[in-house]
Amino acid sequence: MSEIERREFLVRAAGSAAAFAFVPSVLGATAWPFKAELRVGVVGVGRQGRAVLGELSKFDNVKIAAMCDTDERRLAAGLRRASGAEGFPTVEAMLQSGSVDAVVVATPTHTHKDVALAVMAAGKHLYCECPLAHTREDCSAITQAARGAKGVIAAGFQGRSNPVYQLARGFYRTDSLRDMLTMRAQYNEKTTWISPAADQARYKELNWKLDPDVSLGLAGEFGAQQFDVFHWYTERYPVRVIGRGSNRAYDDGRKVHDTVNLMLEFDDGSVLQYASTLGNSYQGAHEVFYGTHSAIKLAWSHGWMFKESDAPTQGWEVYANRQQFHNDEGITLIAGATQLAEQGKLKEGVGLPHPALYYALENWITCIASGETPACSVAEAARATAVGIAASEAVRSGKAIDIDLAGL
Repeated sequence: MSEIERREFLVRAAGSAAAFAFVPSVLGATAWPFKAELRVGVVGVGRQGRAVLGELSKFDNVKIAAMCDTDERRLAAGLRRASGAEGFPTVEAMLQSGSVDAVVVATPTHTHKDVALAVMAAGKHLYCECPLAHTREDCSAITQAARGAKGVIAAGFQGRSNPVYQLARGFYRTDSLRDMLTMRAQYNEKTTWISPAADQARYKELNWKLDPDVSLGLAGEFGAQQFDVFHWYTERYPVRVIGRGSNRAYDDGRKVHDTVNLMLEFDDGSVLQYASTLGNSYQGAHEVFYGTHSAIKLAWSHGWMFKESDAPTQGWEVYANRQQFHNDEGITLIAGATQLAEQGKLKEGVGLPHPALYYALENWITCIASGETPACSVAEAARATAVGIAASEAVRSGKAIDIDLAGL
């Protein structure tokens, strides 16, 4: 059997739909290339801040030198996670200490602006979690400051630095998908969004996501992260959003909906359907592009292509491992498949070894060393956040909201 015949046989044997798992060829940790350590400070050591501390600890020659939090208990807990780090009660004190070269902002969304502006004014490198802010005005202020900043300024929309998403985008931009038909995404998690606290002031601080005055809810706090994937792939932004929200899982008087549904309309007539709930975790978070040749499904640590039976064979399908998806038998594509097969480790290459946050921080650290532009700039983050803000407004109002990105 010739090489071409063998490739055709493998693809035909897969049935009417085939799934390909996208895995990058290089997944090793990036070492800081300079002799001196990169000293990083983390502002905000709550849930997201602790995740940041965990990922930063994986990098060689990157030192968690300092951290800051207004809550003494959180700060003490964070310091126990990073040996040798110095704790500060305020951002100003940390910046004035001279103990950090770069800062990660992992505070609640509505507090990002003041912290980010202080870090940039001090001439430090900045990584700001996303969404960028809770208002367009704050997004604009951060964007303007970033234009004149001395350091490398990166924003935390993680899809753009995710190796699986980067590889899958390469397929999206070829004829593998062909004509894009529609888009769909979801974020499902089984959680109350409530952190218990003994006093009312601490309760309000911990549970800011349930405060309608500062929270963008599911549509903005999580949806914006996923919307940006579609912006990046299609190189378009939605122009209008329709939203609905309700409390389906928790009857506790909350004013921020636990279940939302959105329809985002693009100027070319395409539509992104989005759904999210805190009452059910089925299928977690993922995004799907539907095309005439295939569908691409992305799930942060994994990605698949489901080919249509009439899609042309492109040749790369030969290095394949089978995977079952309900009624569809999938073919798994793994970078370096030949070498892995020889070692009997074919299935070990499926999926990312680190969470998406790791690769976003890795990209920022690499850009500090090289002087290159981060995968997600503050300007891109501001536009994606503006879409999330509009989506949040649509859910709250129950009305269609036009999306205006002018000035961002």
